[in-house]
Amino acid sequence: MLSSTDFTSASWELVVRVDHPNEEQQKDVTLRVSGDLHVGGVMLKLVEQINISQDWSDFALWWEQKHCWLLKTHWTLDKYGVQADAKLLFTPQHKMLRLRLPNLKMVRLRVSFSAVVFKAVSDICKTLNIRRSEELSLLKPSGDYFKKKKKKDKNNKEPIIEDVLNLESSPTASGSSVSPGLYSKTMTPIYDPINGTPASSTMTWFSDSPLTEQNCSILAFSQPPQSPEALADMYQPRSLVDKAKLNAGWLDSSRSLMEQGIQEDEQLLLRFKYYSFFDLNPKYDAVRINQLYEQARWAILLEEIDCTEEEMLIFAALQYHISKLSLSAETQDFTSESEVDEIEAALSNLEVTLEGGKADSLLEDITDIPKLADNLKLFRLQLSPSHRGSECSPGCEVVPDVNVAGRKFGIKLLIPVADGESIRPMDGCLHVGIEGQNHGRQLLPARGPQHPFLPEDEKQELCISRGFQSRKHGYEPRMFCLAARILEAHQNVAQMPLVEAKLQFIQAWQSLPEFGLTYYLVRFKGSKKDDILGVSYNRLIKIDAATGIPVTTWRFTNIKQWNVNWETRQVVIEFDQNVFTAFTCLSADCKIVHEYIGGYIFLSTRSKDQNETLDEDLFHKLTGGQD
Repeated sequence: MLSSTDFTSASWELVVRVDHPNEEQQKDVTLRVSGDLHVGGVMLKLVEQINISQDWSDFALWWEQKHCWLLKTHWTLDKYGVQADAKLLFTPQHKMLRLRLPNLKMVRLRVSFSAVVFKAVSDICKTLNIRRSEELSLLKPSGDYFKKKKKKDKNNKEPIIEDVLNLESSPTASGSSVSPGLYSKTMTPIYDPINGTPASSTMTWFSDSPLTEQNCSILAFSQPPQSPEALADMYQPRSLVDKAKLNAGWLDSSRSLMEQGIQEDEQLLLRFKYYSFFDLNPKYDAVRINQLYEQARWAILLEEIDCTEEEMLIFAALQYHISKLSLSAETQDFTSESEVDEIEAALSNLEVTLEGGKADSLLEDITDIPKLADNLKLFRLQLSPSHRGSECSPGCEVVPDVNVAGRKFGIKLLIPVADGESIRPMDGCLHVGIEGQNHGRQLLPARGPQHPFLPEDEKQELCISRGFQSRKHGYEPRMFCLAARILEAHQNVAQMPLVEAKLQFIQAWQSLPEFGLTYYLVRFKGSKKDDILGVSYNRLIKIDAATGIPVTTWRFTNIKQWNVNWETRQVVIEFDQNVFTAFTCLSADCKIVHEYIGGYIFLSTRSKDQNETLDEDLFHKLTGGQD
């Protein structure tokens, strides 16, 4: 028989700190509980003892020492391992977060701090009307990212008031999602496919979203160009090691914001993480296309990706044209002049395609990028002078080495070998007629009349990185020369609609040799020096950290399995033919690199036949770091 004293000793006191919504300070509440009490019962006792009439449905228990949420309300305290010394916090799961978008616009909205980041980003993208959320993620910026800006702020006596788009009443606040019909491909397009403006007749689709027509335009149109002074104050990576530091802050998609130490109202960057853009469609993706364009623009301006001077002129001409259209009164008119008949437009587009012409209306997506492609036979002289043999290498990749000004088109081939692909430059000569051609490099500057100057109020609209601005003859003479060449190149795009110009910019970005490479500083197993690992959508590249020259390439298609040795913090990859490689990551957590590999493999499983519901379990299986 148990006495009343024995029964009482089976229970114990649990102190829970409560985030009161209308009070600045947290208050402690003491409960008497037992180990067989489930978490839901603890929350019920809390609400009864607090005795405040309000909606507590978004509140949950957070265990500070273990750094985890107690979301399984049917689990008992014993099963979770909660004892009297546990520090629990009763707090809302949705909290305010500030997100810096690719166009540098700051958005403040309510985000789930208890859901895994993969799910939280999905909800954020639904609120912002960005499809294909799996391509984006949240990045915690390094200290260097704001270093120059903070230094300037100290000398500025006037406080800086930043324009913030406040979406505090977003649907994620209550955990609800945007209407599924928003992304239905069978409905009327929500954006004009030519100029990207929201169609007024379809704005009812935003009934569940805090975005109004005006807010849509803010996210779908590019921001005014930064002045050269503002550009000079922004952080610019100087080396591959600097670029590797920028990628160290990607959050773990399999853990929540709270678990990763993110505080309420903290600033994070929302960026396209995976450079594999699926089903990019002007009819639905005005915001997505604009943010993608802005991310590409800043990557070029801040020299996060290298390009030639000829390529820079192409980017500058397109950016100048996009800026002009974005500021014009015509593109700000949200009235739709005519509804788009999708069936008729598709038939018309097909008819033009079959006749070998070019469709005038940009209604198709740009998933398939036009390429200049043909078969290439390589002949190599054998040791014996009596005959000449041919060599065909399946799986070779051609890397362009182009200098338009010098009329030089070189090629480099990645030749598959047993332990990866070695980089072998091949001696070759391609004689290509440049003038009047539009192959390989789109929108090459035409030889037209020379423009003597660019108006003073338009100089800052040039999409030119600082390195090109100051090269050779100083800033002013250099800009005078570049302005004339940019306006010359602009003649080729002057009649291009706004969305098409952005898509052309993105395509030109995708054609750069270094496009899509994310860098990490690593130490390969058995090596005595550090190397750079470049992660792309289809391969891994080992790069010499001192010279920046690629050494070896491994294809994702040759990967049999990959995992993380959590004791040694090594990423271990097994390829075909029993080839293994292993490395430790020095510039970031090894889980980040592992997730990149699994994430790209996950994105490669997408197809147009499936609906837009993602297999989240498959994503976590491929990126979780477990065998």
